[in-house]
Amino acid sequence: MDITRENTDALNAVVKVDIIADDYQPKVDKILVDYRKKADIPGFRKGHVPMGMIKKQYEKSVMIDEVNKLLQDSLNKYLTEEKIEILGNPIPRSQENFTWDTKNFSFEFELGLVPQFEVNLTSKKKITQYVINADDSLIDKEVENLQSRYGKMSAVDIINENTNVTGTFVNEEKEIENKSTINLSDIKGKTNLKKFVGSKVGDVIELKTKSLFSDDSKLMGALGLSNEEIEGLNIKVLFTIEETTEIELADLDQELFDKLFTDGSVKSVTELRNKIKEDAEKQFLQQADQQLLNSVTEFLIDNTSFDLPSEFLQKWLATAGEKQLTPEEAAEEYNKSEKGLRYQLIQEKILKGNDIKLDYEELKDYAKGFIRTQMAQFGNMNPEDAELDDIANRILGNQEEAKKLQDQLMNQKLMTFYKEKITFKTKKVTYEGFIKEVYK
Repeated sequence: MDITRENTDALNAVVKVDIIADDYQPKVDKILVDYRKKADIPGFRKGHVPMGMIKKQYEKSVMIDEVNKLLQDSLNKYLTEEKIEILGNPIPRSQENFTWDTKNFSFEFELGLVPQFEVNLTSKKKITQYVINADDSLIDKEVENLQSRYGKMSAVDIINENTNVTGTFVNEEKEIENKSTINLSDIKGKTNLKKFVGSKVGDVIELKTKSLFSDDSKLMGALGLSNEEIEGLNIKVLFTIEETTEIELADLDQELFDKLFTDGSVKSVTELRNKIKEDAEKQFLQQADQQLLNSVTEFLIDNTSFDLPSEFLQKWLATAGEKQLTPEEAAEEYNKSEKGLRYQLIQEKILKGNDIKLDYEELKDYAKGFIRTQMAQFGNMNPEDAELDDIANRILGNQEEAKKLQDQLMNQKLMTFYKEKITFKTKKVTYEGFIKEVYK
């Protein structure tokens, strides 16, 4: 067997594999001998079927099978030994006059090669790293939310701006009929709010869906529609009031503090506010880090220049899935995935070049930390290590879950690396300011 490679350019190559009878015939003969021993053909004792009959019936199919196995194994071995980094999988070239009615074979495969490039982490325009502060207004709102959650609910006759209203939204044309409870604090605009204030059970209010709620998710829930269905929705709906309630806020006393923090760590309103601030900013840090990672990813893609074997990749995409794609469909799929592929190559370059990796024990420890946090939310503050081990092993035994945790941990490692190697522009903002800047 002989394997040769010809690079057509920096990104494409053709590998030729020549196979002769000596490469596969001994294995074929052995298999046929085994077939003869087991063959059960009428008119012949088991194990005494003439070899000529066995060969006539099975030799060609066995030979094809063995040649294909040998071809695949030798190609993979060659790529590994020669340290040839490829994109996708080798694509076999079609041969017009190919036949299996011969002893010697020649196969050709197209390869898409991984491009050579360098990653530069420096930039004239600095990436913004947000530091999100929990300001007094956010803490005030969260304190009120906690008071509301543990408050007493009672019916009211006349609706005011703090009333919870239960009723049914109806629009016959769009076949909307959905019962929902809304808090008037979620209603957007004074005009809409005025329609509710002063109303009572049994009243029917006419409303427009456009700009009715402070965010689209509230409108989705109220009307019982999907995100796609509410996009650009501007219709009239009738809302029939069926129930009106109000929450009497819980007192900010030790009883409430102990309900919120069973370990007795909070003894005053000041301590409660500090705790809220601390917990909120921990969550904000995660959001800020995710945003920073997104920004770094975009920066690396935009500032790391290299070509890809696009023609090869489109050809490969056309045949890689369960359904064969047309050239137009393959081109569209390539355009959608190109950016992700570029970052994947950049990330692999960074990981290899800086010896950033993780092992199973490290991943298991990360999983246990994740499990411990979840268990604490349900009141189990000190789980046994054996219990954590058992749960972690079960989670990591699930390929999908393991991949999710692996990606999270690797992103953490990359984030640590980027913070060490890249100089960012720090900007302090409130959470509201962060949302406005990032999602504008």
